[in-house]
Amino acid sequence: MDGYRDLVVWQRGMSLAEATYRVTQAFPREEQFGLTSQARRAAVSIPANIAEGYGRGTRPAYISFVRIAQGSLKELETHLLLAGRLGLCRKEAIQPLLAEADELGRMIRALLTRLRPKP
Repeated sequence: MDGYRDLVVWQRGMSLAEATYRVTQAFPREEQFGLTSQARRAAVSIPANIAEGYGRGTRPAYISFVRIAQGSLKELETHLLLAGRLGLCRKEAIQPLLAEADELGRMIRALLTRLRPKP
């Protein structure tokens, strides 16, 4: 493995961030500094924290940053669900993102399991 860019969990995080940018382009202009910005920041935070933790070079730091990525994923899910409830986009537009977020969450949990020290 050459680095964090080879990690499937990072690649999927990048894809989810890209999809989030695309979906939020349709949000109303008045949400530009509100829910649009918050959803995008949370989405970008997922792969960014995976990369940063990897780059720190220690297992405890990596675990800490992967946990932050996990929190950002839950934050993104909440933003997307709220956008659907508020009618900022069609619920059909966010369903694929929520499905991807669910899968990514499982991948992050698996990564955390592998990173935890064995008793």
